[in-house]
Amino acid sequence: MFLPVAVFFLVFKYAPMAGVMIAFKEYNFIDGVWGSPWAGLANFELLFSQPSTLNIIRNTFLLSVLELIVMVPFPIMLAILLYEAKQMLFRKTVQTLAFIPHFLSWVIVGGITVNIFAQESGVVNKLMHMLTGETFAFLYHPVSWVSIFLASGVWKEAGYAAIIYLAALTVIDPSLYEAASLDGAGKLKRIWHVTLPGILPTIFVMLIISMGRIMEVGFDKVYMLQNDVVSSISEVISTYIYKVGLQGGYFSLSAAMGLFESVVALILVLGSNWLARRFDQGLW
Repeated sequence: MFLPVAVFFLVFKYAPMAGVMIAFKEYNFIDGVWGSPWAGLANFELLFSQPSTLNIIRNTFLLSVLELIVMVPFPIMLAILLYEAKQMLFRKTVQTLAFIPHFLSWVIVGGITVNIFAQESGVVNKLMHMLTGETFAFLYHPVSWVSIFLASGVWKEAGYAAIIYLAALTVIDPSLYEAASLDGAGKLKRIWHVTLPGILPTIFVMLIISMGRIMEVGFDKVYMLQNDVVSSISEVISTYIYKVGLQGGYFSLSAAMGLFESVVALILVLGSNWLARRFDQGLW
């Protein structure tokens, strides 16, 4: 049963690592990966000599950190609220409605978001025009764009992440809640002293995994929502690699940026696991 999983990782995860050498070569289609001349660290020197590079790294880190701050508490709160709900029909209905957006591609979610917040035809601006007589370009101001970017991510993925925490909640011994109630603990105190400590190992695991993607952000969701007006905040590493590598043909330069992203992600995972081990919650 493990063989298909091993084959998948070998073919699609480990084998492509050989392409990392493109970052150290002057790659061209004629000579290929192995025949292209070596360039040493020239691609990295060129990459970090460009004034836009630091801004792209800053945008990637900023959006990832904000997304991490928002995406960690929301699924936990949703899972706790669902767990505390006594009406099973209500609980299943809300859980299903919250889980469905996970199966929608970011092309669909991005299209829905753009249609909702469009200045001329968006639902939100139509309501604003009816109430105030004015409209607001939500997708063309950096602060509102970032808010919409984060909110759309929560709407799409919070329900899926909540299922993981719901599974962790079912493992908590019910007698702990009974003991807390006998000691006079109310609902909020039982959540604080029983529920949260019970799912703390799961929270640390999810946090460490998220730290590995902190420099990734995600190409599709950024690309579907970004525009030239907010490029100062929406241009990230993944969109840079697409535009410079695939559209511009500078494969070596984009590979150097991708390698830099992977190295930073590795350092963050190791660092977060080291920090988690201080609380006896490390993965290794």
